[in-house]
Amino acid sequence: MPPVFPMLTVLTMFYYLCLRRRARTAARGEMMNSHRAIESNSRTSPLNAEVVQYAKEVVDFSSHYGSENSMTYTMWNLAGVPNVFPSSGDFTQTAVFRTYGTWWDQCPSASLPFKRTPPNFQSQDYVELTFEQQVYPTAVHVLETYHPGAVIRILACSANPYSPSPPAEVRTPGASGEAVGAGISCPLTYCFFDFPVPSTPRNNSQPPRKQMQSTAQLKLETADAVVLHGMKDKPVLSLKTSLIDMNDLEEDDYEENNDCGMDNLNKKLSSTALREGPNNGYFDKLPYELIQLILNHLTLPDLCRLAQTCKLLNQHCYDPLQYIHLNLQPYWAKLNDTSLEFLQARCTLVQWLNLSWTGNRGFISVAGFSRFLKVCGSELVRLELSCSHFLNETCLEIISEMCPHLQELNLSSCDKLPPQAFNHIAKLCGLKRLVLYRTKVEQTALLSILNFCSELQHLSLGSCVMIEDYDVIASMIGAKCKKLRTLDLWRCKNITENGIAELASGCPLLEELDLGWCPTLQSSTGCFAKLARQLPNLQKLFLTANRSVCDTDIEELACNCTRLRQLDILGTRMVSPVSLRKLLESCKDLSLLDVSFCSQIDNRAVLEFNGSFPNVFIKKSFTQ
Repeated sequence: MPPVFPMLTVLTMFYYLCLRRRARTAARGEMMNSHRAIESNSRTSPLNAEVVQYAKEVVDFSSHYGSENSMTYTMWNLAGVPNVFPSSGDFTQTAVFRTYGTWWDQCPSASLPFKRTPPNFQSQDYVELTFEQQVYPTAVHVLETYHPGAVIRILACSANPYSPSPPAEVRTPGASGEAVGAGISCPLTYCFFDFPVPSTPRNNSQPPRKQMQSTAQLKLETADAVVLHGMKDKPVLSLKTSLIDMNDLEEDDYEENNDCGMDNLNKKLSSTALREGPNNGYFDKLPYELIQLILNHLTLPDLCRLAQTCKLLNQHCYDPLQYIHLNLQPYWAKLNDTSLEFLQARCTLVQWLNLSWTGNRGFISVAGFSRFLKVCGSELVRLELSCSHFLNETCLEIISEMCPHLQELNLSSCDKLPPQAFNHIAKLCGLKRLVLYRTKVEQTALLSILNFCSELQHLSLGSCVMIEDYDVIASMIGAKCKKLRTLDLWRCKNITENGIAELASGCPLLEELDLGWCPTLQSSTGCFAKLARQLPNLQKLFLTANRSVCDTDIEELACNCTRLRQLDILGTRMVSPVSLRKLLESCKDLSLLDVSFCSQIDNRAVLEFNGSFPNVFIKKSFTQ
């Protein structure tokens, strides 16, 4: 019998070549450790022990339903072991975002959407978590206990936030077009990877689509708790896995597929390389305006790619009229000072600018933001800066000086801005919309803003814990802001019937009023009944968690506020089905009625209302 060993050697070499070829093609989901083990004629080592850990800390978030000074319904409930799971229902020990459902887009305070927003960007909120140990993720379990399926995507950061000396640079992984990678040249580099998250209930367990770096930090764009599964050491897996070692990628393969990284984005934004091709046929003969109209349908990355094709399209793609609306929020993980510098020349006519969630951890500097605004701020009408923690007093000063025509300013959850910074907003006398939700604005600065910004139509002061006396604020609003249409006083801790009376008498155009979780308001004073009589244009009224709301208040609303569309009376014990029926019969446009934890409204009454008024969504929370 011929010797077996030469044949085994040939088969081994052939197997090795097949592995190498497969690793260099599109199907490269193998770990190169496998062929290294074959190359040394040794058996692949077993998997490392999996590390299972709960979130250690909540680093950042865009909003939450709870108070800033408690644990009820706040994002801080995501840290540590689950408090509720496997139970389900509306529990105070869980994490709940401030907004929910589609009703927020249907109320008078809703802003118009930005053009060029990618259809796959649907995130409205986010929460950022850190973990004790840095691991190579294998799965993420989101323990959802109420209305599951709200998580849009999960991003993993490849740097340990607890490391005393974090790496100065991390290579950006090659990823598919669906991934959201970012390799940003900063003092600390973060790489984000996309996890697919379908709407599965309860224990939402998700394996990572890509895994190239270890992580101790997750960002959820939207639970009771989040569990991160992973390997402490770099795993050695079989060919069926979708993992790949960055060191085994050839340089040309890496560059070819790195469509999502910061460097690649900046190359697209710069658009320096143009092709010298043949003439464009009849396309050149189209009117300039028609070509501009066609290009209006492209997203920002597509517009930047198109600019690299020929001189004609480069001219059109660089036209400042293409950047009247500039929404950079979908690219928050990739954006830095260099990106703004590339965009600067073509954004001289920008009117709407969205930089929400961008620039944190030094990705955008105060100097970079200031340079951009000095060139592009003169025509700005709307500026969205929600959760932009790079902002400081200098930034607000630059905004007040460089944006004389500004009408809308959103500083929602910019809780790191110092109180004195808000004094500069008073210089923007043309403001019509101002969002200061979860900021540290103080009473003196706010009174100055209200005194000078008399054109305000939309004002959000929810969860502003630094304001000492909301009655004084309400009195100033009633005296100065006669055009006010929407007002958010969510969780205003000390407003009384006196402030409400002056507010109602001074702002008769109010269409939306949020007085949720305002414990100092009592129905016995007649404040809610007076509101109903003095504000006939009300379309949205939130009296959330006010246990004193009674039948008299509901009947006053039914008689005087027939345009009402959204009403939240969660938690009241004094409203009966009889008065609610009168409201439903009178308010033909009513679409949302929240009667959660209303002790007199049982499931039988809700079912009866659903049958009689099918166009009204009646929310009735439960626990079990």
